[in-house]
Amino acid sequence: MSPAESDDAAAGSGGTREHHKPALHLRISTQMYAGIAVPLLLTLAASVVAWISFTRVGEAERQVTEGAIPELDAALGVAEASNRLVAGGPRLTASTPENYETVVGEIAEARSEFETQLDLLWNRGTGSMWLGEMRSDAAQLNSNIAAIEADMPEFFTLLGRAENLRAESDAAVRELTRQIVPALDDQLFFLVQGRRHLWTPPAPESIHRSDSEVLMYRRWSALGSDVSQADALLAGAFSASESALIEPLRESLESARDRIEINLAALDEQVADELRPTVSQLITLGLGDGGVFDVMFRVLQITENQRELLAQNQDLGVGLVDEIESLVGAVQASVDTATDASAQAVDTGRLLLVVISIVGIVGVLAFSWLFVGKRILRRVAQLSDRMRALAGGDLESPVDASGRDEVAEMADALEHFRKAALEVQRLNLVEELAGQLSERNEQLSQTLADLDRAQDQIVANEKLAALGEVTAGVAHEIRNPLNFVKNFAESSDELLEELLEAIADPEPPEDQASYVAEITGDLKQNLTRIRGHGDRANRIVESMLMMGRGGGESRPVEINALLDEHAMLSYHSARAQDPDFNVTIERDFDPEMGELEVIPQDMGRVFLNLVSNAGYAANGRWRELGGEPGKIVTDSDGDGSTYFPTIRLSTRRTDELAVIKVRDNGTGIPPDVVQRIFEPFFTTKPTGEGTGLGLAMTNDIIRGHGGQISVESEPGEFTEFTVELPLEHSVLVEAEDPAAAT
Repeated sequence: MSPAESDDAAAGSGGTREHHKPALHLRISTQMYAGIAVPLLLTLAASVVAWISFTRVGEAERQVTEGAIPELDAALGVAEASNRLVAGGPRLTASTPENYETVVGEIAEARSEFETQLDLLWNRGTGSMWLGEMRSDAAQLNSNIAAIEADMPEFFTLLGRAENLRAESDAAVRELTRQIVPALDDQLFFLVQGRRHLWTPPAPESIHRSDSEVLMYRRWSALGSDVSQADALLAGAFSASESALIEPLRESLESARDRIEINLAALDEQVADELRPTVSQLITLGLGDGGVFDVMFRVLQITENQRELLAQNQDLGVGLVDEIESLVGAVQASVDTATDASAQAVDTGRLLLVVISIVGIVGVLAFSWLFVGKRILRRVAQLSDRMRALAGGDLESPVDASGRDEVAEMADALEHFRKAALEVQRLNLVEELAGQLSERNEQLSQTLADLDRAQDQIVANEKLAALGEVTAGVAHEIRNPLNFVKNFAESSDELLEELLEAIADPEPPEDQASYVAEITGDLKQNLTRIRGHGDRANRIVESMLMMGRGGGESRPVEINALLDEHAMLSYHSARAQDPDFNVTIERDFDPEMGELEVIPQDMGRVFLNLVSNAGYAANGRWRELGGEPGKIVTDSDGDGSTYFPTIRLSTRRTDELAVIKVRDNGTGIPPDVVQRIFEPFFTTKPTGEGTGLGLAMTNDIIRGHGGQISVESEPGEFTEFTVELPLEHSVLVEAEDPAAAT
């Protein structure tokens, strides 16, 4: 171990050491002066090398200026003129009738300039071996450009004809659309409503939804589709990029024409006669002589021919560039000979300057990083940070006092100060921390008790709110059997009066016995019905009382009846709160479902929660679509179908499970919300309309019965909850009240 490492180890272990005044060669000032002197010497050497190199480069430049530059200028003139000639072809194909003559004149000027530059190069006696090839390529370029010039007038004429055909075909399509779309809408309105006009009474369903009316709607729809396809085929011809694509489009339009004729023949003769002229005009614009396909086929032929000629011109241009490059290479050879001396001088100077610069940069970087940055600045910054930490109260971390210079002396003094302050601080903190810990424990205990009371209150309020929502539905359910009891009682009273009159008659008719038997039979039926409806009202009250109490014992229950009963309770509860609320409840119950051993009160609460949520979602979507009482709303997907909130209840019995599904066509649930719907206190309803405990309690009840619940949803389409309960299970989980357990 070196002496410096020994000193560092002693300092890191918390020991003390004495720092003597650093030697002269270890002082920071001595090392900084030496680091500054080295870059100064390197800068002086670089200046001398640059002076010698600039002198030699000046001599070589004079030789190049007086000899090689005039010949190079002549070769560049030929290159510039050839580029203008090659660029003439694309400019010609991109020209318009207005600037066509101007472009032709500019190409003629470029051709003349090229010939002039070739003559100048020939007169200078340079590049004669490439001159013949250049003239041959120029002749081929002129021939290609002349061919393009010959096609351009016809091309302009065809483009004008194409524009006229596009306008005429668009007008024909708009006219057909104007005639077909209202007729299609009228036919659809008749199919749905049975009315030809809003003021006419609806026709019977057997008429307005007959096969002939449906077929007529399909004919109109197919006719509209074929006209749209014909329009798309004509648009495809206008946007085609190759002539080979025109013939398949023509064949497709011929097929569309045949289908249009078939559909027209199936329509009313008067209507077909009104449509046929415009249809014939549209087909003639596409398939007739001089029509869209003929014109665009010729336009694409000319365009493809121009592409081939432009590609040849591009190849010729490349050849001219290669020949000019060879020409320039010959000139460059003389330039290279004249600049060898300059290049050697520049290379030598560059190498020396690079070496000097690299040495200087590396030296400065090494000095800055190893000495200034690492040894001085970083240590001073660490010492400054440590002093700020000490001022902020951090007395635990030791101060690094490694080294044998002035910075190490400062660090050692700071370490002695830290140790003294740490001892004083430790004595003051022990008593303060003990008091704070006792106070915090008391606060945490009080907070925990408050949270327990708040949770109990929320669960109790949720149970009372659910019971209150069901009360209105129960009232409606009880009113029905009570009305029946009242009606049958009044009827029985009338029958009793008739019976008394028949008995009191002094001269009874011969059929009095049968008449009395009939009256007594009616009385017996009325009493049976009164007893049945009274039992029904009693069951409803008992169910409500058990629901309010919660829990209960498990017993065999008819699942279909339990589901239907609580679905109607949910429906009437919602109607009692909102008179405009209305949904259609569809039932698909498995007749083989039978009984299942459950706790009726808890399972009824599950069904009530699921149906209530489904009705809320379906009715919410109906209102979003503008639903009002007596108003038919249309679905927002744009297919024109009507929307009515619907809940579908279904049950299925498998070998091992009873599967109950509640599906609605409401607003759906977003994917990020589906993952959280069974969390306690999580709800998407507005503030005041839900606490987020309904589905959490539902999940706990189903799990307590050994089953499971899952959800599938598509936002804006539907939501379906699936409950799976085992047909047989050994132990029914005896849980607390689901709300309390949640």
